[in-house]
Amino acid sequence: MRIYETVLVDQTDAVAVVTLDRPERRNALSSQLIRELSSAMEDAAADPSARAIVLTGAGSAFCAGLDLRELGTSGDNMREAGPAAGDNSPWPWLGKPVVGAVNGPAATGGLEIALHCDVLVAADTAAFADTHARVGVLPGWGLSYLLPEAVGLRRAREMSLTGRMVPAVEALAWGLVNRVVPGPDLLATAISMATAMAELDPTASAAFLQLYRDTSRTTVAEAAEIEESRSFAWADAHFTPEGVAPRSDAIIARGSAQLD
Repeated sequence: MRIYETVLVDQTDAVAVVTLDRPERRNALSSQLIRELSSAMEDAAADPSARAIVLTGAGSAFCAGLDLRELGTSGDNMREAGPAAGDNSPWPWLGKPVVGAVNGPAATGGLEIALHCDVLVAADTAAFADTHARVGVLPGWGLSYLLPEAVGLRRAREMSLTGRMVPAVEALAWGLVNRVVPGPDLLATAISMATAMAELDPTASAAFLQLYRDTSRTTVAEAAEIEESRSFAWADAHFTPEGVAPRSDAIIARGSAQLD
């Protein structure tokens, strides 16, 4: 595994934990951090021992967005992000679930990074803001469609046009995050959620993630056609009657354990 200067990578059982590590700059996105985050996520995706990923930030912030010092001098970090870099995502398609553990403020590019996670757990001290317009730039990592998908168009407009910090409890009510927990419990909660996802067959997990990705970017009618064709193709390639019983028994046992 590669060693990075601005990103930490650790592993807990089948969960890779990737940490943005510029706490002195509130994990602001320098060109180096943008490159290293993408590489670290690719490394985790390529590692067969890691079946799920947790992404978090070091220190008191998740990510403050583009490093304004670099943006205001060389501007190199702008060229490393979004369409200028040839991509509208902070990392390539991974095929593994990503749980965002938002430990503090997630602003602008940091909010976009959070939106690219499959689920979000937030500390009660976390907050979310979009200040692209106030900085004088337009988003390039999908905020204009990912944020309305998460919170609705009117709330997305409010966030982008006011730049207001939305606290974690309000973000939960809006549907931006899945859970809010006390700060000390954040990482353990995220790892526990990722561990449950890591129990899935990797092929099935990747297929589900791809299905959600493709159906969320089209019309309902087209989404229905996509799901139907993929369902038949999956059954032809992977379904066997003899595989149902052990899976059914495992699901029943897991459900009983959760109710105890």
